[in-house]
Amino acid sequence: MEYTRLVVLELSPGEAYAHTCGDAEWIVLPLAGGCRVRCAEPFPTPPLPETGALPRTPSGAPPPDPRASIAGGADSQPVGPLPAPPAIEARGPGRSPGSGPQVFELRGRTGVFAGPTDFAYLPRDGRAEVTSADGGRFALVGARCERRLPARYGPAADVPVELRGSGNCSRQVNNFAAADAFTADRLIAVEVLTPGGNWSSYPPHKHDEHRPGEESRLEEIYYFEIAPHGATPGVGYQRVTPSPGGKTDILTEVRTGDTVLIPDGWHGPSIAAPGHDMYYLNVMAGPDATREWLIRDHPDHAWIRAAWAGQEVDPRLPLNRGGESRPEALSEARPEETP
Repeated sequence: MEYTRLVVLELSPGEAYAHTCGDAEWIVLPLAGGCRVRCAEPFPTPPLPETGALPRTPSGAPPPDPRASIAGGADSQPVGPLPAPPAIEARGPGRSPGSGPQVFELRGRTGVFAGPTDFAYLPRDGRAEVTSADGGRFALVGARCERRLPARYGPAADVPVELRGSGNCSRQVNNFAAADAFTADRLIAVEVLTPGGNWSSYPPHKHDEHRPGEESRLEEIYYFEIAPHGATPGVGYQRVTPSPGGKTDILTEVRTGDTVLIPDGWHGPSIAAPGHDMYYLNVMAGPDATREWLIRDHPDHAWIRAAWAGQEVDPRLPLNRGGESRPEALSEARPEETP
């Protein structure tokens, strides 16, 4: 993939992983477990912009790290020791951006169906170390970018949660890094949870042509986890069909840990088998000057939206199995959006 990046880490208790950001911005997202993220930013780091562009930085990507599962890029590698972290009183989200090495303590979650998680944003050209005292699984989602923004902490409580669609097309979207929810240069990332038996990413949609005000150019990565039923592993299905702007044609069975790369094409549905709730992590980025998510529905299937008006949202939503407070849905549906 040209613009998007994904690294999925399985860390044993006490294990550390060193990461070089290279020409991409990244978010560390706990999937299961908590972690500590030590980030050494390039200094000085400009503040977040209110208007206008930040200075451009030179590009240059490091070689791949053979220890990690990587989709779409090779921007992670072992690095030397990071500078000593600041005193414990200076750690966490309270530090001012660009003030040197920072440490973010991510509480994380028991699993992807346990509600939104906190996360850490890493800047282009930075270095980081991810350590988990108890072990766990963590996603590093990234996008090739030009601007260098400051490292930041994203609280779980600030993640907008939406319920989209209705009936057997109901799904939950955790918009932790949606274009209108979190500031980044190129990266757009969300989590989608679909109850067993439901279809999401439906109607099929695409974003592979530049049509100002109508459609963005965004390639996309789907990373899946499927809930088991007892000892029976979960399963789901993903469809991608060729579009006028692309040739991708996929019909595949997906299980936990599987990744589907979508450089172009009509994508959807994502189908959760009955009895097996489906989670997928969407990572998107592209070449357009404006960071926005604009989609076009497949003309043969767009009619389904009108049918949702007479149906209720699936009462199983929002999904939350972690014993934590249930996320409140901020919006029942945004009809123009699909995942």
